[in-house]
Amino acid sequence: MAAELSFKKTMEFEYGVPAALAPGVVRLVANNPSPFTFKGTNTYIVGTSELALIDPGPDDPAHFDAIMRTVAGRKVSHVLITHTHRDHTDGLAKVRAATGAKTCGYGRTALKPGDARLSPSGSEFVDQDFAPDIVMKHGDRLSGPGWDLEAVFTPGHAPDHLCFALAGRRLLFSGDHVMAWNTTVVAPPEGNMADYMASLDRLLARAANDDIYLPGHGGRIDNPDRVVRAFIVHRTWREQAILGAIRDGTSTVRAIVSLVYQDLDARLVTAACLSVLAHVEHLISRGLVWCDGPPTFDRQLAAVSAPARP
Repeated sequence: MAAELSFKKTMEFEYGVPAALAPGVVRLVANNPSPFTFKGTNTYIVGTSELALIDPGPDDPAHFDAIMRTVAGRKVSHVLITHTHRDHTDGLAKVRAATGAKTCGYGRTALKPGDARLSPSGSEFVDQDFAPDIVMKHGDRLSGPGWDLEAVFTPGHAPDHLCFALAGRRLLFSGDHVMAWNTTVVAPPEGNMADYMASLDRLLARAANDDIYLPGHGGRIDNPDRVVRAFIVHRTWREQAILGAIRDGTSTVRAIVSLVYQDLDARLVTAACLSVLAHVEHLISRGLVWCDGPPTFDRQLAAVSAPARP
């Protein structure tokens, strides 16, 4: 059985009302709750005079109005995108038109578009057309009056995922890579488990720099080092459970989901299948599992026997 995690399901907020989370950092929560977005997508406004905005959220008139009320006529110089899932980017066009801000992000890198039939929600969820004005890679920085943001490349949930570290504040905007309310969905072909685990290691390596994570959904994380370590253990144990199931003769992703996920909400079955598929891809890449062709929900899997020692 995979390691059990303790999640933070409480969150104090009001739709349309800005909440100050740190000096010069304000959060607005979009009213787009779902099993995949929790209470909604978080938009962060950073700075006091000239502003940076992180993730404009969905194309929702009320959320856009709340952003503009909070900006209150101040200059928004940059809009930063953690990743190009539509719940984070669909509101970009209106914000950009209203502010003239430059867009910033990693840019799309997926080898092929996400398949709507196999997306966690069952609908197309990737903004394939996003092309940032300013391309940000790992370690790149943007600055404005009173703020300095550094990009931390964290692929896994999405191939273009960036976190943003706020210099001098020991604060990291963690996007969808690490959240308090649930584990991150890693759903092929958009998601990649090997990349996700490596990105958790990257955050662990910089743990001494960060006291607080502000995620793309849900409330703040005050003990990020412990949370990241717990997620690494959880994913490792989950993968061992999947490998054990295959060794015991459970030979398809769909059957593994029925075995390792108990009392699963029907709305999350596809997401669970995709998560197991991501683990299976990782096991195949390491030579621990075999599949006759690209793995699917129903293609047969087999454990690879370790070679006999001489």
